[in-house]
Amino acid sequence: MAKRGRKYTEARGSFDRVTRHSPTDALGQVKEMAYARFDESIEVATHLGVDPRRADQIVRGTVVLPHGTGKTVRVLAICQGEKADEAREAGAEFVGAEYVDRIKEGWLDFDVCVATPDMMRMVGPLGRILGPRGLMPTPKAGTVTPDVGRAIGEIKAGKIEYRVDKTGNLHAPIGRVSFEVESLEENLHAFMSAVLRAKPSAAKGTYVKSVTVASTMGPGVPVDPNSFSRSA
Repeated sequence: MAKRGRKYTEARGSFDRVTRHSPTDALGQVKEMAYARFDESIEVATHLGVDPRRADQIVRGTVVLPHGTGKTVRVLAICQGEKADEAREAGAEFVGAEYVDRIKEGWLDFDVCVATPDMMRMVGPLGRILGPRGLMPTPKAGTVTPDVGRAIGEIKAGKIEYRVDKTGNLHAPIGRVSFEVESLEENLHAFMSAVLRAKPSAAKGTYVKSVTVASTMGPGVPVDPNSFSRSA
């Protein structure tokens, strides 16, 4: 394990790491402990009581955070004609079918890819490149759609995609240290509400086992999972 720096160690020792805090207290502590000279991202990590090896226990979905993530999202829209005009008007940075060949050549300077259904015959072969990087457009994520303007608008407004990993964990950005605690808390509740609604019917026992919030460089602060029982 990598050796932690002095500032991290001091921050980690400055709060109660055993108690599961309320969202307000936990996020307030994360902001207080942030010591980097840049505006750190704040993320939530959730451990779920599911078996991701079973197809009926995969947890994935999308949610629009009410205050966004604080990150500028670069959108690639693979579409043509009127849909291309619609994508540009909605704010997509890169638009057009020519980007398919650019991706094959190694270009990946975007954060989200949106495509219209008629373009998937061209986009499909990019799965081996985009899939492992989490950039492949899919109907479930709302990134394969004829309504590209709406999809791009939601992404620009703070829409994020989440998916449980093989160990049963979910990670998602919920803002930046510069955000007010109230805004971070509203984003956190929106995310947890979506996760609770996405609970697989096959999941047994405790669903949300732990919730932790942390800044990019800071230690994690445990949050009481019961704080979100009414968010669903």
